Amino acid sequence: MTKIKDRCVLITGGASGIGRIMGRVALERGARALLVWDINPDNIASAIEEYSHSWPGRAAGDVVDVSDNKAVAAAYARAKERYGSIDILINNAGIVTGNRTFDLQTVDEIERTMNINAKAPMVVALQALPDMISRNDGHICNIGSEAGMISNPKMSVYVASKWAVLGWSDSVRIELRQARSRVRITTVAPYYINTGMFDGVSSPIFPILDPERTARKIIRAIERNRDFRGIPLGFHMIRFWQGVLPTSWFDFIFGRCFGIFSAMDNFKGRK
Repeated sequence: MTKIKDRCVLITGGASGIGRIMGRVALERGARALLVWDINPDNIASAIEEYSHSWPGRAAGDVVDVSDNKAVAAAYARAKERYGSIDILINNAGIVTGNRTFDLQTVDEIERTMNINAKAPMVVALQALPDMISRNDGHICNIGSEAGMISNPKMSVYVASKWAVLGWSDSVRIELRQARSRVRITTVAPYYINTGMFDGVSSPIFPILDPERTARKIIRAIERNRDFRGIPLGFHMIRFWQGVLPTSWFDFIFGRCFGIFSAMDNFKGRK
């Protein structure tokens, strides 16, 4: 079990959405310190003010663009100087830029999406992981997406970034296990979450996830040292059905009958 009590928790993209909720839950679980990284200073200030009512002095924020390698290194150095060590890292920051087909994407959008969703978790983990390995203690949770398991039209670049996260995260898990390290990796793949990031998405069969319940499930997965957590639980079976069913059958059942391939048609997103 990974104990959150008396631990220092760092959450990227932690000032809004499930990141903000996970921060509150970590404090409820007794985290000695919570460090929120986010690119939005107003959201950081709001989150820290919210936390301070119940846990004064235990939460702090830092404005960090996780796609900027030097900014990440500088911010981690500040965190290390203040807290000594980061015990639990939750790589949560992410973006989705639109619902256009791939031929209408721009190189800038591709780079921005891949830098924030795929590269940034690696860069942040590179700061935290050596310290964790040297202490033989720590936990990194990487928030991917169900889009990292099932291809989806009109979000191909986002899908690419999340496939990268899931593959990288699980590879690091195996490396640590082979090294007999006590550092743990949890990879999470949630469905669409009702945080505003995917406003306009339609899902006639699978319900859009509740942010509070989803955040608590992720924290529980960390506490229980889960290697992988699909949310909802049925998404653990996606790869099984991909392997068993012919591609045309899989596309028809999940894409057309379940409506996954048309989910992004009316996407608006967070402004």
